[in-house]
Amino acid sequence: MKKSYTILIGISMLILFVFCSAVSAARIKDIAELKGVRNNQLIGYGLVTGLAGTGDDLKKVLFTRQALYNMLVRQGITINPQEFNKIKVDNVAAVMVSAVLPPFGKPGSTIDVQVSSIGDANSLAGGNLLMTPLKGPDGKVYAVAQGPLTIGAFSFGGKAAKAQKNHPTVGRITGGAIIEKKPPGVFAKDGILAYSLRDSDFTTASNMSAKINEKYGIGTAFPIDSATIKIIIPKPFLKNKVQFVASIENMRVKTDTNARVVVNERTGTIVMGQDVRLSTVAVSHGNLSLIIREDAEISQPNPLAAGQTVTTPQTQIDIIEDDGQLMLVEEGVSIGEVADALNAIGATPRDLIAIFQAIKVAGAMHGELIVL
Repeated sequence: MKKSYTILIGISMLILFVFCSAVSAARIKDIAELKGVRNNQLIGYGLVTGLAGTGDDLKKVLFTRQALYNMLVRQGITINPQEFNKIKVDNVAAVMVSAVLPPFGKPGSTIDVQVSSIGDANSLAGGNLLMTPLKGPDGKVYAVAQGPLTIGAFSFGGKAAKAQKNHPTVGRITGGAIIEKKPPGVFAKDGILAYSLRDSDFTTASNMSAKINEKYGIGTAFPIDSATIKIIIPKPFLKNKVQFVASIENMRVKTDTNARVVVNERTGTIVMGQDVRLSTVAVSHGNLSLIIREDAEISQPNPLAAGQTVTTPQTQIDIIEDDGQLMLVEEGVSIGEVADALNAIGATPRDLIAIFQAIKVAGAMHGELIVL
């Protein structure tokens, strides 16, 4: 019975070890991007109308007045420019409209847009975006946006007081833009895929290629450099490239990173990688406090006696130095264990930053120290 129980525990530990190893690996779709399949940024200039007196001041924001005039002229309304300058309108705001065009976006499908004021409008609540062409970096129109804004904020007030919730000059239109042109992109040209690692690393690139070759045969994938892996689509998948890419993206690969310690002295933040190691080094850190106090000693004459009140400044200086503790760090110990030991003797995050910088200068830290 005891032997069976021991075997059961061993099997359970083995399963747990395999499970943890699988969980520690990352999917290829989370660490790499397929070249030719990317988002595209779009931007456009437009007008929001229908505001409740919270729009731009046309006397101050000239580009809003010019845009409103041009829009009315395009609609066939003839206006004398001199007379138009006298018109007072406070329900119009000039805005910039931005959107992200997904890969393989088809004409006729919709995308979300973000609308933000660029004038002196107080709020875009209740506004309606007029037809706005959205252009890509090449200057071509890929989508057209229009529709009512969703703000999720308000701003009301008078001359003496104001109430505001969230940010009322930025809004969103869900499905507010219609794609008019398919974005450029090349997918699996000549039966070859190319993946780019988000964090370039030779070990990760090698592990990814080995994982793909293990499933589809040697020669299917090969790393070009530390960030690029090329994949030759096997003949059975040439007519079903989507299924092949889906199988590639869901593979789990063990990732590797450089040993790094990142510190931010302004915020006292320290982030340490698990592979950072130290050589044998002795660390001592003590605090010196200098306290200066100014007091005034006042001497007054007796009642009804001749004399003057005399004020004598008194300066007191106290120097407090905490005892420094010398800690010996053995070779090969992780920096996390060093941090635990330093925390045990009362070292603050800023003390740790100074200590890690000194250890790096001493040449005892085997890893990269990045100071933000």
